[in-house]
Amino acid sequence: MAYELPDLSAPLELPFDDVIDVRSPDEFAEDHLPGAISLPVLDNEERAIVGTIYKQESPFKARKVGAALVAQNAARHLQGPLADKDGAWQPLVYCWRGGQRSNSLASIFKQVGWRADVLTGGYQTYRRAVVAQLYDHELPHRFVLIDGDTGTAKTEILHLVAARGGQVLDLEGLANHRGSVLGPRPGGQPSQKMLESRLVAALARLDPARPVLVEAESSKVGDLLVPPAVWQAMQAAPRIRMQASVEDRAKYLARAYADISADRDELKDILSLLVRLQGHERVNSWKEMVDEGQFEALALDLVTLHYDSRYAKSRSVAGEPAVRMDIALSTDGLASAADRVLEAVERLRGAGSQNGQEGRTLN
Repeated sequence: MAYELPDLSAPLELPFDDVIDVRSPDEFAEDHLPGAISLPVLDNEERAIVGTIYKQESPFKARKVGAALVAQNAARHLQGPLADKDGAWQPLVYCWRGGQRSNSLASIFKQVGWRADVLTGGYQTYRRAVVAQLYDHELPHRFVLIDGDTGTAKTEILHLVAARGGQVLDLEGLANHRGSVLGPRPGGQPSQKMLESRLVAALARLDPARPVLVEAESSKVGDLLVPPAVWQAMQAAPRIRMQASVEDRAKYLARAYADISADRDELKDILSLLVRLQGHERVNSWKEMVDEGQFEALALDLVTLHYDSRYAKSRSVAGEPAVRMDIALSTDGLASAADRVLEAVERLRGAGSQNGQEGRTLN
Protein backbone atom coordinates (compact mmCIF):
# COMPACT_ATOMS: atom_id res chain seq x y z
CA MET A 1 0.00 0.00 0.00
CA ALA A 2 1.02 3.64 -0.48
CA TYR A 3 0.59 6.22 2.28
CA GLU A 4 -0.11 9.89 1.52
CA LEU A 5 1.91 12.47 3.48
CA PRO A 6 -0.35 14.55 5.76
CA ASP A 7 -0.35 18.35 6.00
CA LEU A 8 2.85 19.60 7.65
CA SER A 9 1.16 22.60 9.28
CA ALA A 10 0.27 20.28 12.18
CA PRO A 11 2.76 18.09 14.08
CA LEU A 12 3.68 15.08 11.97
CA GLU A 13 2.09 12.17 13.81
CA LEU A 14 2.19 9.16 11.51
CA PRO A 15 0.14 6.02 12.32
CA PHE A 16 3.18 3.73 12.15
CA ASP A 17 5.47 2.15 14.70
CA ASP A 18 8.59 3.36 12.86
CA VAL A 19 9.46 5.42 9.80
CA ILE A 20 12.28 3.78 7.82
CA ASP A 21 14.52 5.81 5.50
CA VAL A 22 16.18 3.38 3.07
CA ARG A 23 18.25 6.00 1.24
CA SER A 24 22.03 6.13 1.58
CA PRO A 25 23.62 7.46 4.80
CA ASP A 26 24.71 10.65 3.01
CA GLU A 27 21.16 11.33 1.83
CA PHE A 28 19.82 10.68 5.32
CA ALA A 29 22.43 12.96 6.94
CA GLU A 30 21.48 15.84 4.67
CA ASP A 31 17.80 15.66 5.62
CA HIS A 32 15.06 13.18 6.47
CA LEU A 33 11.53 12.97 7.83
CA PRO A 34 11.33 13.81 11.54
CA GLY A 35 11.93 10.73 13.67
CA ALA A 36 12.96 8.54 10.74
CA ILE A 37 15.39 5.64 11.25
CA SER A 38 18.19 5.09 8.74
CA LEU A 39 18.20 1.53 7.32
CA PRO A 40 19.84 1.97 3.91
CA VAL A 41 19.34 -0.69 1.27
CA LEU A 42 22.43 0.71 -0.49
CA ASP A 43 25.24 2.50 1.34
CA ASN A 44 27.03 5.51 -0.17
CA GLU A 45 29.59 3.47 -2.09
CA GLU A 46 27.08 0.86 -3.26
CA ARG A 47 24.72 3.54 -4.54
CA ALA A 48 27.57 5.10 -6.54
CA ILE A 49 28.55 1.71 -7.99
CA VAL A 50 25.00 0.91 -9.11
CA GLY A 51 24.61 4.39 -10.61
CA THR A 52 27.83 4.04 -12.56
CA ILE A 53 26.81 0.64 -13.93
CA TYR A 54 23.43 2.08 -14.96
CA LYS A 55 25.03 4.93 -16.91
CA GLN A 56 28.09 3.19 -18.34
CA GLU A 57 26.91 -0.40 -18.91
CA SER A 58 23.19 -1.17 -18.79
CA PRO A 59 20.09 -0.59 -16.68
CA PHE A 60 19.53 -4.37 -16.51
CA LYS A 61 22.94 -5.08 -15.02
CA ALA A 62 22.51 -2.18 -12.58
CA ARG A 63 19.19 -3.60 -11.38
CA LYS A 64 20.71 -7.06 -11.02
CA VAL A 65 23.69 -5.83 -9.00
CA GLY A 66 21.44 -3.53 -6.98
CA ALA A 67 19.01 -6.33 -6.15
CA ALA A 68 21.83 -8.48 -4.79
CA LEU A 69 23.12 -5.63 -2.62
CA VAL A 70 19.61 -4.81 -1.39
CA ALA A 71 19.09 -8.43 -0.37
CA GLN A 72 22.39 -8.51 1.53
CA ASN A 73 21.63 -5.27 3.37
CA ALA A 74 18.05 -6.30 4.10
CA ALA A 75 19.36 -9.50 5.70
CA ARG A 76 21.67 -7.47 7.93
CA HIS A 77 18.79 -5.24 9.01
CA LEU A 78 16.55 -8.22 9.74
CA GLN A 79 19.23 -9.91 11.81
CA GLY A 80 20.31 -6.69 13.50
CA PRO A 81 18.14 -3.65 14.38
CA LEU A 82 14.88 -5.37 13.38
CA ALA A 83 15.53 -8.71 15.11
CA ASP A 84 13.30 -7.89 18.09
CA LYS A 85 10.27 -6.66 16.10
CA ASP A 86 7.20 -8.83 16.61
CA GLY A 87 4.52 -9.72 14.09
CA ALA A 88 2.41 -6.66 14.86
CA TRP A 89 5.16 -4.18 13.88
CA GLN A 90 3.96 -1.73 11.23
CA PRO A 91 6.60 0.42 9.47
CA LEU A 92 6.39 3.19 6.89
CA VAL A 93 9.21 2.94 4.35
CA TYR A 94 10.45 5.69 2.04
CA CYS A 95 13.27 6.41 -0.40
CA TRP A 96 13.94 9.33 -2.74
CA ARG A 97 10.85 9.04 -4.97
CA GLY A 98 8.92 6.14 -3.45
CA GLY A 99 10.34 3.81 -6.07
CA GLN A 100 12.56 0.75 -6.23
CA ARG A 101 14.55 1.13 -3.04
CA SER A 102 11.58 1.57 -0.70
CA ASN A 103 9.39 -0.95 -2.49
CA SER A 104 12.13 -3.58 -2.45
CA LEU A 105 12.50 -3.44 1.34
CA ALA A 106 8.76 -3.09 1.91
CA SER A 107 8.21 -6.21 -0.18
CA ILE A 108 10.61 -8.18 2.02
CA PHE A 109 8.89 -6.83 5.13
CA LYS A 110 5.53 -8.00 3.79
CA GLN A 111 6.92 -11.45 3.11
CA VAL A 112 7.97 -11.59 6.76
CA GLY A 113 4.38 -10.74 7.72
CA TRP A 114 4.72 -7.08 8.70
CA ARG A 115 2.15 -4.54 7.48
CA ALA A 116 4.57 -2.23 5.68
CA ASP A 117 3.46 0.84 3.72
CA VAL A 118 5.48 3.00 1.32
CA LEU A 119 5.32 6.80 1.41
CA THR A 120 3.78 8.08 -1.82
CA GLY A 121 6.40 10.07 -3.71
CA GLY A 122 9.05 9.33 -1.10
CA TYR A 123 11.27 12.02 0.37
CA GLN A 124 10.58 14.29 -2.62
CA THR A 125 6.95 14.63 -1.56
CA TYR A 126 8.02 15.63 1.95
CA ARG A 127 10.63 18.08 0.65
CA ARG A 128 8.12 19.75 -1.69
CA ALA A 129 5.77 20.28 1.25
CA VAL A 130 8.58 21.86 3.31
CA VAL A 131 9.53 24.19 0.46
CA ALA A 132 5.90 25.17 -0.14
CA GLN A 133 5.48 26.19 3.50
CA LEU A 134 8.73 28.14 3.82
CA TYR A 135 9.11 29.58 0.31
CA ASP A 136 5.72 29.78 -1.35
CA HIS A 137 3.30 30.90 1.37
CA GLU A 138 3.04 33.39 4.22
CA LEU A 139 3.20 32.01 7.74
CA PRO A 140 0.01 32.22 9.81
CA HIS A 141 2.09 33.02 12.91
CA ARG A 142 2.65 36.52 14.30
CA PHE A 143 6.17 37.13 15.56
CA VAL A 144 7.52 39.50 18.17
CA LEU A 145 11.29 40.04 18.02
CA ILE A 146 13.61 40.25 21.00
CA ASP A 147 16.36 42.63 19.92
CA GLY A 148 19.41 44.20 21.49
CA ASP A 149 23.13 44.72 21.13
CA THR A 150 25.53 41.80 21.42
CA GLY A 151 25.76 40.60 25.01
CA THR A 152 22.25 41.52 26.12
CA ALA A 153 21.43 37.85 26.80
CA LYS A 154 18.70 37.61 24.16
CA THR A 155 19.04 33.86 23.70
CA GLU A 156 19.01 33.17 27.43
CA ILE A 157 15.94 35.38 27.89
CA LEU A 158 14.26 33.55 25.01
CA HIS A 159 14.78 30.25 26.82
CA LEU A 160 13.54 31.71 30.10
CA VAL A 161 10.38 32.93 28.37
CA ALA A 162 9.83 29.43 26.96
CA ALA A 163 10.21 27.98 30.47
CA ARG A 164 7.45 30.36 31.59
CA GLY A 165 5.02 29.07 28.98
CA GLY A 166 5.65 31.62 26.24
CA GLN A 167 5.79 30.56 22.62
CA VAL A 168 9.28 30.90 21.15
CA LEU A 169 11.09 30.01 17.94
CA ASP A 170 14.78 29.43 18.65
CA LEU A 171 16.48 29.99 15.28
CA GLU A 172 19.99 29.77 16.74
CA GLY A 173 19.16 26.48 18.42
CA LEU A 174 17.70 25.03 15.22
CA ALA A 175 20.72 26.21 13.22
CA ASN A 176 23.21 25.19 15.96
CA HIS A 177 24.96 28.55 15.80
CA ARG A 178 25.08 31.66 17.98
CA GLY A 179 24.66 33.93 14.98
CA SER A 180 28.00 35.80 15.16
CA VAL A 181 31.66 35.32 14.28
CA LEU A 182 32.04 33.65 17.69
CA GLY A 183 28.97 31.58 16.99
CA PRO A 184 30.14 28.08 16.00
CA ARG A 185 28.92 25.29 18.28
CA PRO A 186 30.13 21.70 18.68
CA GLY A 187 28.84 19.41 15.95
CA GLY A 188 28.64 22.16 13.34
CA GLN A 189 25.57 23.37 11.54
CA PRO A 190 23.00 21.12 9.87
CA SER A 191 22.40 21.30 6.13
CA GLN A 192 20.08 23.99 4.80
CA LYS A 193 17.46 21.31 4.10
CA MET A 194 17.74 19.96 7.65
CA LEU A 195 17.31 23.45 9.11
CA GLU A 196 14.16 23.88 7.04
CA SER A 197 12.79 20.54 8.22
CA ARG A 198 13.46 21.58 11.82
CA LEU A 199 11.74 24.92 11.21
CA VAL A 200 8.61 23.32 9.76
CA ALA A 201 8.42 20.91 12.70
CA ALA A 202 8.92 23.73 15.22
CA LEU A 203 6.29 25.95 13.57
CA ALA A 204 3.80 23.06 13.55
CA ARG A 205 4.01 22.93 17.35
CA LEU A 206 3.16 26.63 17.73
CA ASP A 207 -0.37 28.04 18.04
CA PRO A 208 -0.87 30.71 15.32
CA ALA A 209 -3.41 32.43 17.57
CA ARG A 210 -0.69 33.27 20.12
CA PRO A 211 2.37 35.50 19.52
CA VAL A 212 5.75 33.86 19.00
CA LEU A 213 8.92 35.40 20.42
CA VAL A 214 11.87 35.19 18.02
CA GLU A 215 15.39 36.51 18.46
CA ALA A 216 16.22 39.26 15.95
CA GLU A 217 18.71 37.86 13.45
CA SER A 218 20.10 38.80 10.08
CA SER A 219 18.88 36.89 7.05
CA LYS A 220 21.52 34.24 7.84
CA VAL A 221 22.35 32.28 11.00
CA GLY A 222 25.95 31.27 10.55
CA ASP A 223 26.14 29.88 7.02
CA LEU A 224 22.43 29.07 6.76
CA LEU A 225 19.71 31.23 5.23
CA VAL A 226 16.53 32.09 7.08
CA PRO A 227 13.81 30.92 4.62
CA PRO A 228 11.70 33.67 3.01
CA ALA A 229 8.43 33.05 4.86
CA VAL A 230 10.17 33.21 8.25
CA TRP A 231 12.26 36.23 7.25
CA GLN A 232 9.21 38.14 5.98
CA ALA A 233 7.36 37.48 9.25
CA MET A 234 10.41 38.70 11.18
CA GLN A 235 10.66 41.90 9.15
CA ALA A 236 7.01 42.70 9.84
CA ALA A 237 7.30 41.99 13.58
CA PRO A 238 7.38 44.55 16.41
CA ARG A 239 10.59 44.59 18.46
CA ILE A 240 11.38 44.51 22.14
CA ARG A 241 14.87 45.98 22.57
CA MET A 242 17.08 44.85 25.46
CA GLN A 243 19.44 47.52 26.83
CA ALA A 244 22.39 47.14 29.22
CA SER A 245 25.72 48.90 29.81
CA VAL A 246 28.72 47.86 27.71
CA GLU A 247 30.56 46.84 30.88
CA ASP A 248 27.78 44.48 31.94
CA ARG A 249 27.51 43.10 28.43
CA ALA A 250 31.23 42.37 28.32
CA LYS A 251 31.06 40.53 31.65
CA TYR A 252 28.08 38.53 30.41
CA LEU A 253 29.80 37.60 27.14
CA ALA A 254 32.90 36.43 29.00
CA ARG A 255 30.65 34.07 30.99
CA ALA A 256 28.38 32.99 28.13
CA TYR A 257 31.25 32.23 25.75
CA ALA A 258 33.40 30.40 28.27
CA ASP A 259 33.15 27.24 26.17
CA ILE A 260 34.88 29.02 23.28
CA SER A 261 37.54 30.76 25.38
CA ALA A 262 38.43 27.39 26.95
CA ASP A 263 40.20 26.51 23.69
CA ARG A 264 42.50 29.47 23.17
CA ASP A 265 43.94 28.29 19.86
CA GLU A 266 40.47 27.84 18.40
CA LEU A 267 39.42 31.28 19.66
CA LYS A 268 42.44 32.87 17.99
CA ASP A 269 41.59 31.08 14.76
CA ILE A 270 38.09 32.54 14.93
CA LEU A 271 39.46 36.03 15.60
CA SER A 272 41.64 35.70 12.49
CA LEU A 273 38.43 35.82 10.47
CA LEU A 274 38.08 39.47 11.51
CA VAL A 275 41.36 40.63 9.93
CA ARG A 276 39.53 41.70 6.77
CA LEU A 277 37.29 43.98 8.81
CA GLN A 278 39.55 45.07 11.66
CA GLY A 279 43.09 44.78 10.34
CA HIS A 280 46.08 42.74 11.51
CA GLU A 281 47.19 45.12 14.27
CA ARG A 282 43.90 45.12 16.13
CA VAL A 283 43.29 41.38 15.71
CA ASN A 284 46.83 40.65 16.93
CA SER A 285 46.14 42.71 20.06
CA TRP A 286 43.00 40.63 20.65
CA LYS A 287 45.01 37.44 20.28
CA GLU A 288 47.41 38.73 22.93
CA MET A 289 44.42 39.21 25.25
CA VAL A 290 43.51 35.58 24.63
CA ASP A 291 47.03 34.43 25.51
CA GLU A 292 46.89 36.47 28.69
CA GLY A 293 43.42 35.22 29.64
CA GLN A 294 41.91 38.71 29.48
CA PHE A 295 38.56 37.51 28.20
CA GLU A 296 36.44 40.24 29.72
CA ALA A 297 38.69 42.93 28.22
CA LEU A 298 38.52 41.11 24.89
CA ALA A 299 34.72 41.01 25.09
CA LEU A 300 34.60 44.73 25.83
CA ASP A 301 36.79 45.48 22.81
CA LEU A 302 34.71 43.26 20.55
CA VAL A 303 31.49 44.92 21.72
CA THR A 304 32.69 48.51 21.35
CA LEU A 305 34.99 48.20 18.31
CA HIS A 306 33.26 45.50 16.25
CA TYR A 307 29.71 44.46 17.07
CA ASP A 308 28.00 47.71 18.06
CA SER A 309 29.26 49.73 15.12
CA ARG A 310 28.46 47.03 12.58
CA TYR A 311 24.94 46.37 13.87
CA ALA A 312 23.92 50.00 14.40
CA LYS A 313 23.11 50.52 10.71
CA SER A 314 20.92 47.43 10.44
CA ARG A 315 19.00 48.46 13.53
CA SER A 316 18.41 51.95 12.15
CA VAL A 317 16.89 50.40 9.02
CA ALA A 318 14.63 48.22 11.20
CA GLY A 319 13.04 51.31 12.74
CA GLU A 320 12.16 52.27 16.29
CA PRO A 321 11.42 49.35 18.61
CA ALA A 322 7.95 49.06 20.10
CA VAL A 323 9.44 48.63 23.58
CA ARG A 324 12.85 49.43 25.08
CA MET A 325 13.72 47.51 28.21
CA ASP A 326 16.63 48.28 30.53
CA ILE A 327 17.81 45.03 32.09
CA ALA A 328 20.38 43.69 34.53
CA LEU A 329 22.42 40.69 33.41
CA SER A 330 22.61 38.92 36.76
CA THR A 331 20.67 35.69 37.33
CA ASP A 332 17.88 37.57 39.12
CA GLY A 333 17.96 40.36 36.55
CA LEU A 334 17.51 37.95 33.65
CA ALA A 335 14.64 36.20 35.42
CA SER A 336 12.95 39.56 35.89
CA ALA A 337 13.63 40.46 32.25
CA ALA A 338 11.97 37.24 31.07
CA ASP A 339 8.84 38.05 33.11
CA ARG A 340 8.70 41.55 31.67
CA VAL A 341 9.30 40.36 28.10
CA LEU A 342 6.46 37.86 28.42
CA GLU A 343 4.16 40.65 29.65
CA ALA A 344 5.30 42.94 26.83
CA VAL A 345 4.61 40.26 24.22
CA GLU A 346 1.05 39.95 25.46
CA ARG A 347 0.60 43.74 25.44
CA LEU A 348 1.90 43.96 21.89
CA ARG A 349 -0.48 41.20 20.88
CA GLY A 350 -3.41 43.22 22.13
CA ALA A 351 -2.18 46.56 20.80
CA GLY A 352 -1.24 45.26 17.36
CA SER A 353 1.99 47.30 17.48
CA GLN A 354 4.05 47.68 14.33
CA ASN A 355 7.62 48.74 13.58
CA GLY A 356 8.06 52.45 13.19
CA GLN A 357 6.00 53.40 16.25
CA GLU A 358 7.69 55.39 18.97
CA GLY A 359 9.07 52.95 21.52
CA ARG A 360 8.36 52.83 25.25
CA THR A 361 11.21 52.43 27.71
CA LEU A 362 10.66 50.06 30.62
CA ASN A 363 13.15 50.19 33.49
